Amino acid sequence: MRYINTPNHDLTYDDVFMVPSASELSSRMDVDLTSNDGSGTTIPIVVANMTAISGRRMAETIARRGGISVIPQDIPHAVVDSVIKWVKSRHTFFDTPITLSSHQTVADAVSLLHKRAHGAIVIVDGGKPVGIVTEEDCKSVDRFTQLKQVMSKELITMPDDLDARAAFEFLNLHRHKLAPVVSKNGDLVGIVTRIGALRGTLYSPAVDINNRLRIAAAVGINGDIAAKAAALIESGADVLVVDTAHGHQKKMIEALQVIKSLGTSIPIVAGNVVTAEGTRDLIQAGATIVKVGVGPGAMCTTRMQTGVGRPQFSAVLECALEAKKLGAHIWADGGVRHPRDVALALAAGASQVMIGSWFAGTYESPGDLQSDVNGKLFKESFGMASARAVAARTTGEDAFDRARKSLFEEGISTSRMYLNPARPGVEDLLDEIIAGLRSSCTYAGARTLEEFAERAVIGVQSSAGYAEGRPIHSSWGN
Repeated sequence: MRYINTPNHDLTYDDVFMVPSASELSSRMDVDLTSNDGSGTTIPIVVANMTAISGRRMAETIARRGGISVIPQDIPHAVVDSVIKWVKSRHTFFDTPITLSSHQTVADAVSLLHKRAHGAIVIVDGGKPVGIVTEEDCKSVDRFTQLKQVMSKELITMPDDLDARAAFEFLNLHRHKLAPVVSKNGDLVGIVTRIGALRGTLYSPAVDINNRLRIAAAVGINGDIAAKAAALIESGADVLVVDTAHGHQKKMIEALQVIKSLGTSIPIVAGNVVTAEGTRDLIQAGATIVKVGVGPGAMCTTRMQTGVGRPQFSAVLECALEAKKLGAHIWADGGVRHPRDVALALAAGASQVMIGSWFAGTYESPGDLQSDVNGKLFKESFGMASARAVAARTTGEDAFDRARKSLFEEGISTSRMYLNPARPGVEDLLDEIIAGLRSSCTYAGARTLEEFAERAVIGVQSSAGYAEGRPIHSSWGN
């Protein structure tokens, strides 16, 4: 990356723009978005380790499209272990169906319909699909009505040996938006939609050497670090994230040294830092990837409370340059609100971009879907240093210590993240992000992310310059 005009202060994403360069690429599909940082992703997207965002549904969906999710450190290990094993058991192409029996009720169905973006429930009998229930079937019906009375029995099932293109053609031929997928003996295997089949031709899943979906898990820097890290590795985590708000500290260095002594070969991510010095110290202590960002997150109040942090573009650029010298990588963590921000973080040298609150308002995030007084759908999100998160993280401590720690919260404890009616699922947001990123790479004449970071030409702009680039009727950032 190079500047076309020299900045005299630190910059964030809104402060910069990218200019086009000579390009030989004829299509944005010529761009390879595979990362070389060892995480195994085919798109450079990491779902941040936030309790309100990264759960098993999110992890499954993101990995199927090529990214990876980080399960938060606050979750009991028994739960994390089950989540990792569940994600590892998911199909790499077909989505996981929601299933109920025909004797269950409409109330049961309504509570589950929005747990998946496809908005359908497969009614099963003896492991075999016998009907489909959608939201439309549940309207104007008594909530105690059994599903066998409202389900669609004209069931079209798809064999499980079709590839993505054939699956789309199958659905198109039968004029169905979705269909249950069955094995040769008729057992339910999954569910696929027309748009899901199309996405199967555009994305490649992030899989391990056994062709299972990838997933990452976080561990803190307190307690028995060796035991916690070893347990996550034993459970099957593909990436280990050692996470604390202030990563450039003695306890982080010690934690990395302990984990390194375990002899694991999986990538070890550590953070957060915002300087070359912090990046260097964590890499020398054992990190293969450094997480960069202090205070740019939508749920974070650190900068306003403490004055600590750094504009994210400059932080990513400096840390990425230092990591590259040492043969390591960095993840840009926080501050992305538009597809352009993802592209700019990668242009600055990040190997992955972590996304948190942007994905909170989707069907796949862990929270329950709620409706405001105007009928608009939303989910609640909260910062990981907020009172809500601290309370969850300190459940094992006595009342006095918990009460004292609650006085030092940083972060928003609750915020409504509204679903975008046009893009209510995380895959809808991924389509927008990845389309923008592919186009950015073609503008730079880059076939890979490494070439993109080398060829990108960046300029500094005024707030008026940024405003000029925004469409008049834009939903981004609202």
